Amino acid sequence: MYIKKQRLLTPGPTPLLPSALHAMMGSDIHHRTEDFRNLYKRVLANLKDILGTSNDVLVLVASGTGALEAAAQNFFSPGDEVLVCSAGKFGERWVEIARAWGLNATVLSAPYGDAVQPETVEQALAGNRNIKGVFAQASETSTGAQHDVKAMGHAVKKTDAIFVVDAITGIGTMPLEIEAWGLDVVIGGSQKAFMIPPGLAFLSISQKAWGSGEDSKSPRFYFDLKRERKNAATGESAWTPNTALLLAFDEALKYIQSLGPHKLVANAQLLAKATREAVTELGLELFSSAPGSSVTSVRAPRGMDSGVIVKEFRSRFNAIISNGQGSMKGQIFRLAHLGYFDFHDLFAIVAELEIILNANGHAVRFGSGVAAVQNAYADAALAKEAALTAG
Repeated sequence: MYIKKQRLLTPGPTPLLPSALHAMMGSDIHHRTEDFRNLYKRVLANLKDILGTSNDVLVLVASGTGALEAAAQNFFSPGDEVLVCSAGKFGERWVEIARAWGLNATVLSAPYGDAVQPETVEQALAGNRNIKGVFAQASETSTGAQHDVKAMGHAVKKTDAIFVVDAITGIGTMPLEIEAWGLDVVIGGSQKAFMIPPGLAFLSISQKAWGSGEDSKSPRFYFDLKRERKNAATGESAWTPNTALLLAFDEALKYIQSLGPHKLVANAQLLAKATREAVTELGLELFSSAPGSSVTSVRAPRGMDSGVIVKEFRSRFNAIISNGQGSMKGQIFRLAHLGYFDFHDLFAIVAELEIILNANGHAVRFGSGVAAVQNAYADAALAKEAALTAG
């Protein structure tokens, strides 16, 4: 109990892939050389493969929010009518970005913990043929909810509007069939399921989106995606790239390809399922009515501020978990599953949670939550063994 390793257990930044961290030490390469061009072309090709798309893929030196803003800049003009799905802190960010760029945003809202329903999007599109775009989160990390972007995408696909999806925590935690579902602009970030530090954002962009952007009158300079596409074709970025992060990204993409992108998703889904079963066994209530697999949001016990649980994880175990955001701060805590998390992490997290709850007046039977995780693991392992035997 005296040696306490720091453990990052948040939904972003997430734990780092060791080989990616080591790769960053080779960053003393110049970005206008053949060495860099080979690296950049490989990163773009492998990212496209992992996303499962033939659409253009671009990488920006920015946090995910930079790519969100780039989408608003490059594909729309001031005054354009758009729909924004908002069911949490990051949905509210879409609203702020749309309005900052002068878009006429109709907000389709759902309470924190819920999700905007596809039927609501379809009805809004049917009622206004001037809608140029629909903005949504695939995974609303502030609440743990997940949107049905497949059904939303099919609704948008029937119109001239483009569908812009913040998939920053959706990629690697849920299926996303970009072209089949009509996801025109899909945005991701480096510090989530890709297991490297913050600082890179990326977008996949459909031909429909590029066509929409032809008429865009919004000013742009650094986030000029046409310029980025032109430069990317020759293996260069428009501006000075973050070579250290690109080297790390290269390693992370190789790791995900060796694992299989579908297994990255399955890992997050299994951890999320086990977590839900564990916290329910401990007498806690799940927050979201449409839970996803990037993070599980849990209501604090009645009369307890969730900040107490967050602080206790840090002070007792040097582990960093996330409080609620926005109006949910103090009411929920969030346990992450995306990227470089495994069952070893989850066994420890749940055991620590049992100790913290018990020490703060919420009596639990030690081992009951951990047993739920063990059962989830054992069931999955037996199912895997049975499938291998049958094969």
